Amino acid sequence: MRIVTIGRGNIGGGLGKLWRAAGHDVTELGREGGDASGAEAVLLAVPSAAVDDALTKVQGLGQAPIIDATNVVAAPRPEGFDSIAAYVRSRTGAPVAKAFNANFARIYDRIPEAREKPSMVFAADDDARDVTAALITDAGYEPIYAGDLANARAVEDFLGVIFAIAGQRGPFFYRIY
Repeated sequence: MRIVTIGRGNIGGGLGKLWRAAGHDVTELGREGGDASGAEAVLLAVPSAAVDDALTKVQGLGQAPIIDATNVVAAPRPEGFDSIAAYVRSRTGAPVAKAFNANFARIYDRIPEAREKPSMVFAADDDARDVTAALITDAGYEPIYAGDLANARAVEDFLGVIFAIAGQRGPFFYRIY
């Protein structure tokens, strides 16, 4: 699959490495933007305050599913939107999923050490669900579908629970049965 990451930091760069190892063709775009033409999936992995700028600097997004991995940390959600993912859909018109925001990028290299495959909770538009589940699997996680994009806010808010636990234990994997 041809994947474009918008952001090549811990999340974008880390997933790029995992997806290349799984056989995907990955192009990583940085702050300068670039062309996403021909992408079969797009990962948006930038700080929440940079979403507008990042989307403006990328041409050729088309209708490829966009996986929104941003978190509401440094900037509030855009006014009038329940989730960043809903805002991304409004800006692009593409199908969107919310994923990779509630797992620690700095321990991606430890996924093979997990006793069981760690879980990744995600919400997605119908046209983004299968691609997102496949890319979650190819990154080494088990996809846990939380429903359509109306549930993206819950996935974004799940980060609060993750950070509360990590504050006591450090970065960790979780498993949902």
